[in-house]
Amino acid sequence: MPWGPPVLVVLAVIASLAGLAVHPATVPAPPTVDYVIVAGAAGLRWEDLDPQRTPNLWREATEGSIGWLSVKSAQRVTCPDDGWLTVGAGNYAAWPPLNPLGPCSLDPPAITQPDQIGADLTDQALAVRENQDRLSFGAVPGALAESVRCTTAFGPGAALAAARPFGRVDKYQPALTGDVKGLLSSCPISMVDLGTITGSGPDREAAVEQADVAMGKVLAARPDRSLVLVAGVSDTDRTTRLHVAIAEGTGWDGGWLTSAGTGRDGYLQLVDLAPTVLSALGKATPEKLFAGRTATIVDGKPADLAQAVQGSHNADQRAGAQHAVAEIFFTVLSIVQLLLFLLIMPVMGRARRHAGPTGPALPPPRLVAAFEVALIAAALAIPAALLADASPWWRARHPAWWFGLVTFALVALGTAAVRFVPRYHRTLWPIGAVAAIGTVVVGLDLLTGAQLQLNGVAGYSAIHGARYAGVGGVGLGVFVSGLLVVSGWAAQWVRKPWRPLVFVLFGGVGVVMVGSPFLGADPVGAIAVTAGVCVAAAISTGGWLTFPRIAWATLAGLAVTIGFAVVDLRRPALEQGSLGRFLSAIAGGTGGPAVQRAASSNGQTLLESPLTVLAVMGVLMLAFCQFSPWGGLQRVFGLHPALRAAGAGTTVATLIAGALGGSGLTVAGAAAAATVPTAVLTALRVLLHAADRTRAFPPPAPLSDPDKSGEDHLATR
Repeated sequence: MPWGPPVLVVLAVIASLAGLAVHPATVPAPPTVDYVIVAGAAGLRWEDLDPQRTPNLWREATEGSIGWLSVKSAQRVTCPDDGWLTVGAGNYAAWPPLNPLGPCSLDPPAITQPDQIGADLTDQALAVRENQDRLSFGAVPGALAESVRCTTAFGPGAALAAARPFGRVDKYQPALTGDVKGLLSSCPISMVDLGTITGSGPDREAAVEQADVAMGKVLAARPDRSLVLVAGVSDTDRTTRLHVAIAEGTGWDGGWLTSAGTGRDGYLQLVDLAPTVLSALGKATPEKLFAGRTATIVDGKPADLAQAVQGSHNADQRAGAQHAVAEIFFTVLSIVQLLLFLLIMPVMGRARRHAGPTGPALPPPRLVAAFEVALIAAALAIPAALLADASPWWRARHPAWWFGLVTFALVALGTAAVRFVPRYHRTLWPIGAVAAIGTVVVGLDLLTGAQLQLNGVAGYSAIHGARYAGVGGVGLGVFVSGLLVVSGWAAQWVRKPWRPLVFVLFGGVGVVMVGSPFLGADPVGAIAVTAGVCVAAAISTGGWLTFPRIAWATLAGLAVTIGFAVVDLRRPALEQGSLGRFLSAIAGGTGGPAVQRAASSNGQTLLESPLTVLAVMGVLMLAFCQFSPWGGLQRVFGLHPALRAAGAGTTVATLIAGALGGSGLTVAGAAAAATVPTAVLTALRVLLHAADRTRAFPPPAPLSDPDKSGEDHLATR
């Protein structure tokens, strides 16, 4: 059909743009105020608050709007100086010396007071130079202070946030002494250091109580028409946690805090504080300097504060457990799949095509059946882990063991569901059924708000600050690979001319799921999925990627990318997605740091993530299955060209998503873990079906009765 490719391109473009064209209604901003007070305490977490021991902080949280604060800065772990400097920069910043592996320094920065009014931050010039020259975020320490006429600081940590780029703090007091009320009303922005909360036990409780006393002094002296922001601005050791975020004032009297930067109710970033301060004062944010988004309020906060942040709603506890258990889970999965692949290689060698009557015997049926069940279970591990995150495993005394038990039970149930059906023995049933399970699990999670992926072992942690809503790298890998495999499985049931349409229809749904801000909220991932779908559709009828096919696939990808960019760039700057922000940075001449950050993130993930091992291991196993004399994958592709198209599309989509999203081989690793085992199973089945070991002639009859044997011989002839 000569008009087929253009129609498919149009369908792909329309389906892709539909996912981004609609955007949630903008939440009305609270009324402006005359003063904003940022009261920060390094290390302050929700578990530190108590109605008896910390009555002032508890009352602020009860009356105001609250959230979980991710304190990501330019350092891997945000120490107190890094956190305060990030507040003042409105961007990911770090206080020198830049030491990503050393312990957090709790010593105050060097400050001089040449007069009785302000102060000078001695090393501010060094901090500005280090952030500009050695880091890739483009942070300018003091950008918040430069946006107003003057700032006031109480305490050394507050001085880091209130200082201007050249180091001057307009008004400074080492502690909450003197005319506190007069100082709080002398400048539109005041920074207050409530102290550093560190350690555990009685010492930590004493530090929290001192912070609460200081908070009481601030509340007693706060001016009218003021907004108070309370924040646990940093960690205090090498353990990264979620911290306290409270906003209390006119219009900030309930609900959850959120921002366009997180897209998740109840979650805020440290870099969101600076634009929130200026927005509350009715001032514009400085262009190209701030990385955060203005905080807004959404309903849903429980009336009981303890119910909102403790028990089963303790996001910090779950996120902390997720980090440790995720590393264990993917490491164990890598080892299990590696052993499984090594053990099945000899079995595939015995199942190779007929080599004569004296060829090796076929592997025992029971052994083949056992390997099939093991391969299905291995492919279902990540979808089962995603479902296991619905259980409160992180509240157990030994969360890793409980998570493992729940995941194992779900894997067993999923394997039984695939195995004990009448269609099980059909060649393509296992690969299609397992792919469908993974796609449905991730798809249903996206339709219900991605609750399973948030702080989930098979999802992403809010502590890391990379993603808070939508589809994560692991979920994207399982979803796109499963979707394309299901498309290839379904395409085998229709005539060749209609196979590209099957890929486009399934792929269009996938692109909408991934790219919609209501669902996956990943425009870069949607572009990658579009590219994969176009490649798969181009070769789904057989053959290879000819120049016309590449041209149409490239045209579709460019059209979708341009469409996404146009829609995203038309939004306000603080509501743009990752694609819009990246293109805006390029247009403004600051695209270099963005590319550098993506490259750095890719390199770090490649070296540290167990999913890299899964990706490399999957590629090697597929190469063995395709190019070895007994591999069998070449037979699979010859008999089922739509599956070959699905494999090519998955490869293209996952590599593009990882490279552009800064996640390295995370997406490809998840896709390999979910699809390579069943691809090996399919190759093994095709080999066994092709192994014709019947003899060319029937065996001769016994020669004990010459007459009878002669009759038999004549009869045979």
